[in-house]
Amino acid sequence: MATQLQSAREGTITEQMSFVAQAENLDAELIRKEIAAGRLVIPANKLHIKTNLRPVGIGRALRTKVNANIGTSSVSSDVSAELEKMKVALEVGADAIMDLSTGGDLDNTREKLLAQCPAPFGTVPIYQVIQGRNVEDIDEKTILQTIEKQAKQGVDFFTIHAGVLKEHLPLLESRIGGIVSRGGALLAKWMLYHNKQNPLYEMFDDLCGLMAEYDICFSLGDGLRPGCIADATDKAQIAELKTIGELTERAQKAGCQVMVEGPGHVPFDQIQYNMEIEREICNGAPFYVLGPLVTDIAPGYDHITSAIGGAAAAFYGASFLCYVTPREHLGLPNVDDVRAGVIASKIAAHVADIARGLKGAAERDRNLSIARFNLDWKKHLAESLDPNTAGRMHDEACKNIDIVELPSADYCSMCGRQWCSVRINKEIRENIKSK
Repeated sequence: MATQLQSAREGTITEQMSFVAQAENLDAELIRKEIAAGRLVIPANKLHIKTNLRPVGIGRALRTKVNANIGTSSVSSDVSAELEKMKVALEVGADAIMDLSTGGDLDNTREKLLAQCPAPFGTVPIYQVIQGRNVEDIDEKTILQTIEKQAKQGVDFFTIHAGVLKEHLPLLESRIGGIVSRGGALLAKWMLYHNKQNPLYEMFDDLCGLMAEYDICFSLGDGLRPGCIADATDKAQIAELKTIGELTERAQKAGCQVMVEGPGHVPFDQIQYNMEIEREICNGAPFYVLGPLVTDIAPGYDHITSAIGGAAAAFYGASFLCYVTPREHLGLPNVDDVRAGVIASKIAAHVADIARGLKGAAERDRNLSIARFNLDWKKHLAESLDPNTAGRMHDEACKNIDIVELPSADYCSMCGRQWCSVRINKEIRENIKSK
């Protein structure tokens, strides 16, 4: 059975391509052509397709997508809590889920999450490779066995940090943050201990063969991404990106779909350049960015700093935004943090799609505005990104004003009847019409 990329290059429109085309209100042939060119991916493990997967397309021809990270740790490994986080993330519009679990029974956690996840599902296999052993002891056999085990569970995309090379490490000397990627740091430690090249780079052809067998999409990880704005767009980051460009081409030649992960901390004025250089080096492969966060001084509010950067990134070239929660840099997110993180990234994605002029992107805004100025609260709230939060806030506001029959009231919940500009505008329009 061919991969999505192989099918596209053979001129075949798969069921998954047709599904994405319908969801995006686009022609299926356009989807096929974009996949064939490497500019669009449909992360869809052949085994996940057979269960509960609803395919999602990621690429510049489509709406900007949002990923939500969840996962256990050595501090907290409650699977039911992660299931609740995933449920909330999907309810408020996450297009994909990544399980970054590092604690507890990883196989059981992944199995339970996948069983209830209709969205594309990703992992970072090196986390499980490391679990229960010293990083120095990992070998190619263990890596391949772990990746194949996760592939057989139905994982749709893998973050693979194959672009971090031994010769890149001296470039980190002047950094403030060093290596903030967990996968990147673990592999750097392994390379220095053994004085050898990154094993994921050395075994990349074997990885391609395994990935193609299950049609798992590469998410080529940026192990040297900057962890603070002072380190952004430095020599180490760009050196790794050039290697990722090489790996992108190799993986695509092997029939594998590829997306490329991008930096997490980038000053606003450097975002456009980062998006453009990735497109140039990686031949337009979908860019998957963490945020990016445009300042480092907002712990507790990093969902906002990432949404600012995410809107710019999606406008200038990113196809996939990884959410950042308010608890980023402070601790693992709870359910409320997950909700806030997804909503912030959905706002960023939507803002960019409107600015890009995507067909129909602003239609929901128009519908909400019409409802708002008609004082149609039911439709107003229904069209919002988070109707539950908006509805709760509106109900709280209405407790303080004299609106007994809210649906028929001729003024809003903020200014009161005498000061309501919506009501006054209706009077103005009626006066204009009568003259």
